[in-house]
Amino acid sequence: MPHYDYDKDYPFAAFITNLGKYNEGALVGEWVKFPTTAEELKKVFERIGIGSKDEFGQTYEEWFITDYDCYVDGLYDLLGEYANLDELNYLASKLDDMSQDEYERFQAAIEIGDHTGSIQELINLTENLDCYDVYPDIHDHDDLGRYYIEELDAMQVPEHLRNYIDYEAYGRDIALEESGQFTDLGYVRDTGDSFHEYYDGERGSIPEEYRVMTFQDAEELTEEEIYDRARENFGGIMAFAGNGGTDKIIGVSDYYETISADEEPEFDDYWEE
Repeated sequence: MPHYDYDKDYPFAAFITNLGKYNEGALVGEWVKFPTTAEELKKVFERIGIGSKDEFGQTYEEWFITDYDCYVDGLYDLLGEYANLDELNYLASKLDDMSQDEYERFQAAIEIGDHTGSIQELINLTENLDCYDVYPDIHDHDDLGRYYIEELDAMQVPEHLRNYIDYEAYGRDIALEESGQFTDLGYVRDTGDSFHEYYDGERGSIPEEYRVMTFQDAEELTEEEIYDRARENFGGIMAFAGNGGTDKIIGVSDYYETISADEEPEFDDYWEE
C-alpha cells in the first residue's frame, strides 16, 4: 500500500446519500471508506433507508454521493456525485495494490491530466504506469539540462567548459523533444510505451472481487413486494406475479401478459373484446 496524505490507510471515502430523503429536505447518508465490501455496503444502504418505504408506500431506491474525502492529490475533482460504486471500489483497490513508486507515477499522470476524464480512464491509468518516468528532484529546465548532461551523459562536455553551458536552454529542448512536463512530484516524461485499455467500462469487466453492488443482484422480493413493484411499473394497473418467480411480472388489463427480464414478452389466455 502506498503512503496516502495525512497517513490515512485508504485513498478516499464517499458520503453516500439517500436521494429520496434528500429531495424531501433531509440529509440522510453515511461515510464509506473505499475499498469496501458488498456486505458492508449493504449494511450502509439499510442504515440510510435505501429499500425502505416512505409514508406513501414508495420505496427509496436511489442514492447519490454528496461529498468525498480524498487523500490522493488531484483525485477529488475527478469523482462525481453519481459515480458507479463498483468502479469506485475497483479504483480504490488498484490504488491500494500499488507500490510507492507506482503511486507517485499515478499522481504525476493525474497532475498533467493524462487519462483523467472518467473513473474508467483512471482505472486504465493504474494498469499503464510503465508509460511514465518521474524524476523527483527535477523541477525546472535548468535542473533537467544538468541532469541529462551530468548524470545521464547525454552530451560529452569537458569539465573546463561546463560553466559555459546553457543548461536551461538544453533542458528546454529535452522537454520539448520528450513532451515532458514539470509537476510537484518532479519531471514527468512519456516512456513511449503503448497505453492499453484493460477495462472497457462494462460491469462484467470488473473482476468479481472488486464488485460491491452484488447484494442488489441477489435481491429477493417477497410476494407482496412483487405486487407493489408490478403496480408501480405498470402505472397502477392490476398486477400479478407468476410463471417463474420474482424475475417475472404479469400485468393485467383485459389480458394476461407475462414479462420476463430475460425473454421476449409472452401472452397467455389472450382475448379481444
